[in-house]
Amino acid sequence: MSQRKILVTSALPYANGEIHLGHLLEYIQTDIWVRFQKMMGNECHYVCADDAHGTPIMLKANELGITPEELIAGVSERHQADFKDFAIGFSQYHSTHSDENKEISAGIYNKLNDKGFIKTRTISQAFDPEKQMFLPDRFIKGDCPKCGAQDQYGDNCEVCGATYSPTELKNAKSAVSGATPITKDSEHYFFDLPQFESQLKDWTEAGHLQAEISNKLAEWFEQGLKQWDISRDAPYFGFQIPGVENKYFYVWLDAPIGYMASFKKLCDTQGLDFDEYFNKDSETELYHFIGKDIVYFHALFWPAMLMGADYRTPNAIFAHGFLTVNGQKMSKSRGTFIQARTYLESLNPECLRYYYAYKLSAKIDDIDLNLEDFKQRVNSDLVGKVVNIASRSAGFVVKKFNKTLSAYAIEPDLYNEFVAKGDDIAKLYEARNYNQAMREIMKLADKANQYIDEHKPWQLVKEEGKEAQVHDVTSLAINLFRVLMTYLKPVLPVMAKQAEDFLNVDALNWADIKHPLTKHQINKFKPLMSRIEDEQIEAVIEASKQDMAQAKTTEEEQEDNNMISIDDFTKIDLRIAKIVKANHVEGADKLLQLTLDIGEENTRNVFAGIKAHYSPEDLEGRLTVMVANLAPRKMKFGISEGMVLAAGDGKSLHILSPDSGAAPGMKIS
Repeated sequence: MSQRKILVTSALPYANGEIHLGHLLEYIQTDIWVRFQKMMGNECHYVCADDAHGTPIMLKANELGITPEELIAGVSERHQADFKDFAIGFSQYHSTHSDENKEISAGIYNKLNDKGFIKTRTISQAFDPEKQMFLPDRFIKGDCPKCGAQDQYGDNCEVCGATYSPTELKNAKSAVSGATPITKDSEHYFFDLPQFESQLKDWTEAGHLQAEISNKLAEWFEQGLKQWDISRDAPYFGFQIPGVENKYFYVWLDAPIGYMASFKKLCDTQGLDFDEYFNKDSETELYHFIGKDIVYFHALFWPAMLMGADYRTPNAIFAHGFLTVNGQKMSKSRGTFIQARTYLESLNPECLRYYYAYKLSAKIDDIDLNLEDFKQRVNSDLVGKVVNIASRSAGFVVKKFNKTLSAYAIEPDLYNEFVAKGDDIAKLYEARNYNQAMREIMKLADKANQYIDEHKPWQLVKEEGKEAQVHDVTSLAINLFRVLMTYLKPVLPVMAKQAEDFLNVDALNWADIKHPLTKHQINKFKPLMSRIEDEQIEAVIEASKQDMAQAKTTEEEQEDNNMISIDDFTKIDLRIAKIVKANHVEGADKLLQLTLDIGEENTRNVFAGIKAHYSPEDLEGRLTVMVANLAPRKMKFGISEGMVLAAGDGKSLHILSPDSGAAPGMKIS
């Protein structure tokens, strides 16, 4: 079989917020598929980028007193750190605010314009009379004109999936000021999507989409395609439309082009041929993994733009459902709106990778993260079955047989059964039916453990003359473990690397498992995964509640014009604190552990995210200010009993220091 050349993308996270577990569903799904393709010997590139344009970013930057460029740079750094810690292996991670994207976006626009696919007309647009700005779709909220659902955005309804114009919303309000929008005329630029109706129908019916998506698109075709507004008025953070003043590309024009731009960056870095992957007659493969909520843009606008600009279209678009937690929409109040970083503070990221894989299929059904089931599934499957095979066998080989596996593999039928399952498991990975793949792998794990239970090496070792049998049984068990970890490697890359170190092999490869390891020296076994405890999950939930409580400012405070009452202020117990001791926190990139004296009998323990700005020795003995009545927060590293106050501009950070004469425990009022 000849090597395939594949380019894979995930939808671009918006550069105005943190990565959460809902986002990770998609990136983990994509990463598993990419890793599998590489294990099959295919050339597979995985690119992504921050979606960095739009009014929300401009407004957020203004609110923080920094430039949009500073905002998106900081967000990108945090996004990439989260992805790295969840073992998401991008070939290239970029930004839509890049030279590559600016060049390709302008090129595509000019081609479309030259061919007559760009139209202009004056439209009536929502305008905020208080802020004196045209309102983007997402900054208008009201009642859906189709189903009546309240608090919906100005471009589409999250309840019924309808798309519409912001002016069609009922009871519309500006999300910026709360004012009732007025209408104002403005000349806008439109992509003439109806010209592509016939081509799009052919493309959507040619097997590029899941059946559920094709059926939904058929409904939209019946309603009739409309010209797509691709322009926005100044002020706006984005790329200016070539040759036009005070007009900018709508974010959804340059966002998908960001896939091309990120790949162009990779090509320039690694010497790849961009045209080989994107020319109209390309024989390479292109796949997009997306959420079902952005199908309209990816399955209609995007392929039409590519057709009009003489580029290839995707081989397939793979849509997935939403994530629920404990059977309900992620909730801030219940602590189930969990950010990636909050999860990482208490739990192993590969546990989530496995659980998502156990749940994911090629369908677009929603996925439920049931936290109790999550704990039981990981503990049972990974710790109790897979890791258990190696942990209960390795000691015999290491201690009794000089770390060396036996000369031949007994039970060849059993070993060959494990190997033979590889073809079926590979097909399931290829088809994105990870849930079925995991079940097949765990059936094999059950058989391996059953084999060990039947032969009882712990008893045989006590019987004279049974040493060779013990050696063979445990050696076979380790070889079965090797096969299982090979099958799990796309899902558990970090654990697979640890298994490779234990097995003393360069890499676990699909093709290598046909031949068992014989007369092969292994290394001492080290624990590969720990059980998930209730306390860890409770810590994540509690931390998520605290995260949301601390971040709860923007919407509510904006609605109240950022004003609080004296009663609100008096609820906060601010105290002078002396930093008695400061230490690094092992395993934490951003935290310092502070021991604080606030005039009480016992000191307070506080974890503060200030490691990048202070060394422990700089802090000890200093006075600062802390919130003394903040609810204790259970973290991976211990209990945090308050919060020290600091000021920053996004680049630097400074803890607050009181005037001379202040003493630990003094109340600030």
